[in-house]
Amino acid sequence: MRFHRNISFAVIDALMGIFNEGEYADKVVARALKLDKRWGSSDRKFVAETIYDIVRWKRLYAEIAEIKKEPFDRDSIWRMFAVWATLKGYTLPDWKYFEGTPVRRIKGKFDELSKDRKFKESIPDWMDEMGVKELGETIWSKEITAQNEPAKVILRTNTIKTTKEVLKQELLQLDIHTKVLADYPEALELEERANVFMTDIFKNGLFEVQDASSQMVAHMLDIQPGMRVVDTCAGAGGKTLHMACLMQNKGQIIAMDLYESKLKQLKIRAKRNGIHNIEYRVIDTTKVIKKLHGQADRVLIDAPCSGLGVLKRNPDAKWKLKPEFIDNIRKVQAEVLESYAPIVKPGGKLVYATCSVLPSENQEQVEKFLTTAIGKNFTFVQDKKVLAHQSGYDGFYMALLTRNK
Repeated sequence: MRFHRNISFAVIDALMGIFNEGEYADKVVARALKLDKRWGSSDRKFVAETIYDIVRWKRLYAEIAEIKKEPFDRDSIWRMFAVWATLKGYTLPDWKYFEGTPVRRIKGKFDELSKDRKFKESIPDWMDEMGVKELGETIWSKEITAQNEPAKVILRTNTIKTTKEVLKQELLQLDIHTKVLADYPEALELEERANVFMTDIFKNGLFEVQDASSQMVAHMLDIQPGMRVVDTCAGAGGKTLHMACLMQNKGQIIAMDLYESKLKQLKIRAKRNGIHNIEYRVIDTTKVIKKLHGQADRVLIDAPCSGLGVLKRNPDAKWKLKPEFIDNIRKVQAEVLESYAPIVKPGGKLVYATCSVLPSENQEQVEKFLTTAIGKNFTFVQDKKVLAHQSGYDGFYMALLTRNK
């Protein structure tokens, strides 16, 4: 592999934005990939994978490169790039940025630091302590290792328009190879990364990209066509669209969110998916919620959370997250459960879900809710704790409750 200057500069500029300006890695990568129309697929792959790699291993690489302070200057980021390239086995080009790179010392330092989990898994001290406290040494060690593996790309078949088998064949005609996941009714996993968003099959709404763990949530609600369903934290609506498929476009889904911009995104996706049973409501006052009290057969609370179950797809979250944010989000989760649960009608079902692996955001929240005045009207049915090191997919939690008649 020969390093090209413009490609390497694109990586350095992107890392400056992510580490120093607080920009989100996925947005920066998307922007970087549009910089040069002449880049082929291998160039684009190099840019994306290198950026994500250095973001994922930031703490480890900075320590090996003996960088002591942040924000990083350009020289520091070049040194991290040199550490990355050395550990990947590349021969460094004869550029001034790489002068005096201590190749042997880099490898020795890597071996030495790999004995300490905080460096080996490249995570902040507080995150390591919290993980051990909540999950125990053994499970946390396995989980954080799994969270440092790049995420697989999973498609969810839009069953309004096609079947999994037909979709698999149509992708194969485009030389996109997928494998069927037995335990996930609508899921196909890409065998190799491909830009599926550029295909006509995607533009015609035959599938969405949605992790396998996330696809379990809608199924847990036991949704039937013709029901009235409320998605209280719909966001851009991956689970909303899945629920609409399970309802066969019949009945009504009310998609709610605090942000109108997210619901606008969902509208665009729903149109592409051929879905027309969704109503959109921005939560701008508490009246929006109160009007729905006792109205819904099914309610999904996909609660805001730390996102510690999805670090593999958002590695920059390791550096953006702070312990005080997690303390605050636990309070928000408790409030969200209490304010949205009354929407369920007697005999109806509620699913509380997060993409976190911490018991304090998951089963402990549900246990606490069941002791509140509102929670006493509900009965716990079952829950699922999905860990990345066991499933191979995102870490997730979901609990099913029924409202007493």
